[in-house]
Amino acid sequence: MLIGKVVGSVVATRKDEKLSNLKLLVVQVHGHDNKPKDQYVVAVDSVQAGVDDMVLFATGSSARQTTQTDARPVDAVIMAVVDSWDLGGANVYEKWA
Repeated sequence: MLIGKVVGSVVATRKDEKLSNLKLLVVQVHGHDNKPKDQYVVAVDSVQAGVDDMVLFATGSSARQTTQTDARPVDAVIMAVVDSWDLGGANVYEKWA
């Protein structure tokens, strides 16, 4: 799993039918210290995430393991919205702070 921040969305009216009814979000990858990287991924949203949410996402074959993405041609899926995380006892992120 990787961690990132939802920074936008993608709308595609013409797409493979296996992608119908899937919400696509742009996620900026973040490091363990919550610093953004210059790396982005388009991911299927399986948990009703939104812009500015910190999320956990999976890529590769793991992205096809959720109920929504099973047997679909996807390479990234958001599967959790992060409430908080700490590293070595220090708080790195709090959603409600």
